[in-house]
Amino acid sequence: MPLPSTMRYVSATAPGPPEVLEAAGGPLPVLKPGEVLIEVAYAGVNRPDCLQRSGAYPPPADASPIIGLEVAGRIAALGERATGWNIGDEVCALTPGGGYAEYCATPAGFCLPLPPGLSLLEAAGVPENYFTVWYNLFDRLHFSPGESVLIHGGTSGIGLTAIQLGKAFGATVFTTAGSAEKVEFCRSVGADHAFDYRTQDFEAEIARITHKRGVDVILDMVGGDYAQKNLKSLALEGRLVQIAFLKAHRIECDWRQIMMKRLTVTGSTLRASPFERKAALARELKREVWPLLDRGELKTIIHATFPLAEAARAHALMESSQHIGKIMLAVRPQ
Repeated sequence: MPLPSTMRYVSATAPGPPEVLEAAGGPLPVLKPGEVLIEVAYAGVNRPDCLQRSGAYPPPADASPIIGLEVAGRIAALGERATGWNIGDEVCALTPGGGYAEYCATPAGFCLPLPPGLSLLEAAGVPENYFTVWYNLFDRLHFSPGESVLIHGGTSGIGLTAIQLGKAFGATVFTTAGSAEKVEFCRSVGADHAFDYRTQDFEAEIARITHKRGVDVILDMVGGDYAQKNLKSLALEGRLVQIAFLKAHRIECDWRQIMMKRLTVTGSTLRASPFERKAALARELKREVWPLLDRGELKTIIHATFPLAEAARAHALMESSQHIGKIMLAVRPQ
């Protein structure tokens, strides 16, 4: 079937609140060498999408200005030198942008086959979270089985992915969440210890449970006053990776902890990572994680799905932090 000349997508009319998101129409993406065109069935909604909409996280110069970092659907066209896929293949994919649209272009190397047993809706919620968690916990921090890990934001898409991956690879998992309901949900997916940050001091709780040893690894997207508490919660030779800042990114804390405990503090942004790094992550996920999805040991937890034209509602829900799991957009529901 020939491709249409135009598509529906979501446009951010100006930097601002969710209401600036509107349905629009325009031409299909033009494929670069090595890219594939995906006819999108579902797209995931992520915190960086909200930051881009607000004007705080502009896309790279060579990326689509359309918001959206992960999709699932069917390959509709192949660019020059795009290998490994055929037209009609069902895939999920990390994208440089452009996910909130009926058609999205992305490098062939960022695509993965649908995880066995997952629907297109569930698969669309996999790439951004799994690429991010694998990159930071396993590649950057070299997490090893038997270590302990503290994951902040336990009921976010990132948090639930990290809890499940940590347990699957032999971690003792600590996590924080913002209500008793969310704490219980974290425990239900594998967290060994979960703290309600509104009523409990995670630093004190970790010190109590570990007999003041601390944890080996921390994955943080909060920042602000968590920075000092994170350093104090790490064990000797502990490692901290910062992947976002829901609180302040300009902070004051006692950095002597890094010297005294020989800590490693690092951070990353997935979108700005080199092409080959992301292509390598796709290969690692297919080898190490796809078998776990096949066996049902890892699950994609969907909180809510909105029609593409209601992306503003999806962003408002994301920014309310009332969700547990992924928020999705249905582009072509199947």
